[in-house]
Amino acid sequence: MIQKRTIGIVGTGHVGMASAYAVFLRGLAGEIILIDKDRRRAEGEAMDLMHGQAFVETTTVRAGGYADLSAAQVVVITAGVAQKPAETRLALLNRNAAVFRDIIGQLDEHTPESVLIIASNPVDVLTYITKALTRRSSRLVIGTGTMLDTARFRALLGQYYGVDPRSVHAYILGEHGDTEVPLWSTARIGGVPLVGNTILGKAYVQTDMDRLFESVRNAAYEIIARKGYTNTAIGSAIARLVEAVLDDQRSVLPVSRQLNGHYGIHEVCLSIPSIIGQTGLTDALLPQLSGIELEGLRHSAAVLRESIRGISL
Repeated sequence: MIQKRTIGIVGTGHVGMASAYAVFLRGLAGEIILIDKDRRRAEGEAMDLMHGQAFVETTTVRAGGYADLSAAQVVVITAGVAQKPAETRLALLNRNAAVFRDIIGQLDEHTPESVLIIASNPVDVLTYITKALTRRSSRLVIGTGTMLDTARFRALLGQYYGVDPRSVHAYILGEHGDTEVPLWSTARIGGVPLVGNTILGKAYVQTDMDRLFESVRNAAYEIIARKGYTNTAIGSAIARLVEAVLDDQRSVLPVSRQLNGHYGIHEVCLSIPSIIGQTGLTDALLPQLSGIELEGLRHSAAVLRESIRGISL
């Protein structure tokens, strides 16, 4: 008998529903269970999605409680308080940490073997908190990390060079936030390094690239200033992670995980390229970094480590 592909989504706010919608449209799961402290809202969101059944593959969407997640292979956590205009992700920490204590306890009780995808901000800190709180294996805890930043980076580089972003191979690592690190030294298009080359008539000019990266780093602030929140792109990133797990793709994605000596960094969660499959996180891949990039990654780790100091778990 084929096992039903079930995912849970905890939190039916903007990001939770963007991820549910992306999963629903792509037909990645046979069942999506929505959990929210406002049960009626979750019920309404489930009804709304189910009314689109005629246009997609068969997927059951329903509101539920934590006990309904016993068969879930993946649980996405998007719950938490929203980021305010001009508020940094790290400033969200104290307001969101308490929310997670209850959520992780419930998930450990009812679905201890599922892969947890953490999307709430500040995602690196909350991934670390989840790891500290949960009894499940660390490989089952994945933060969305710099997947979105990397997608933005590739999209803007694709626009700059006039190519499909899927043909751009470039990463943002470190914190999903102000100290994130662009890897210029390993960035390539069609196997051609960006640094020092002219590609499709465009020379590599560091000042232009620095401005492009600033647009990546400040993207969330710019979007929040205009519409009040970000949701659709991160929803797509979450769906991509769900796909990698459910299909056991062994995809290499820049996700937040605990580093234990990688690049000389310990006891903090941040993004490095990692293999994602049915059993969650497996190996990490460690690109060779320039001296400036390594310094930036270690600075990112220091900032995150400082932000988790003194948290009562």
